[in-house]
Amino acid sequence: MSFTGHCACGAVSATISAQEPVAVRQCWCRQCQQAAAGGCTNNAVFPAEAVAIAGTLGSFSYVAPSGNTLTQFFCPACGTGVMAQSSGRMHLRTVRLGFLDPGHGLEPDAVIWTDDAPAWAQIDQRAASFAGQPPAPGQPAQ
Repeated sequence: MSFTGHCACGAVSATISAQEPVAVRQCWCRQCQQAAAGGCTNNAVFPAEAVAIAGTLGSFSYVAPSGNTLTQFFCPACGTGVMAQSSGRMHLRTVRLGFLDPGHGLEPDAVIWTDDAPAWAQIDQRAASFAGQPPAPGQPAQ
């Protein structure tokens, strides 16, 4: 299975050639809450070489609590969040589940930065939970 995605206005699209993501995570870090206007972000992590973007992306970069520079990419026309890129994991792309076309069947297998989640947040107890930065996808927990 491969994946496709489009922003709300159609100016940005993606084709993802990976058969499955490396990880699917829900993030409650403060920066993701800002990007999601108060909630969390839900993300699929793919190898960078599997993600092909068509259209022009806007971006904003900042130093995250992990110490890495995080770049958020979005459609400059409609504002749809597309993906994020961490300077510490340049071989990966973190694609927003809401950007992916319906029918992808993905759901988070881990919830991260739970210490930053507001008291009203609903944390899925079926998923692995991390108070802060988790191990890199494919790496063992320490």
